[in-house]
Amino acid sequence: MARNTDETSPVEIQQYLKGINYPASKDELIAAARGNRAPDEVIAILEKLPGDQFDGPPEVMKAYGQVK
Repeated sequence: MARNTDETSPVEIQQYLKGINYPASKDELIAAARGNRAPDEVIAILEKLPGDQFDGPPEVMKAYGQVK
């Protein structure tokens, strides 16, 4: 059963981005998450992030907060 985005935590998002080198594009974040077997709801969140370039995890989490 798929979870909705409200059940996905910032910590979980970062776990699926393990191994990524920053700065990173949104496409690189999505590719890393897929490589780490992220569920569809995590990919959906990453696809909705505002911006195309991220300098580090804090910037990703700021964008994540805007999506939530």
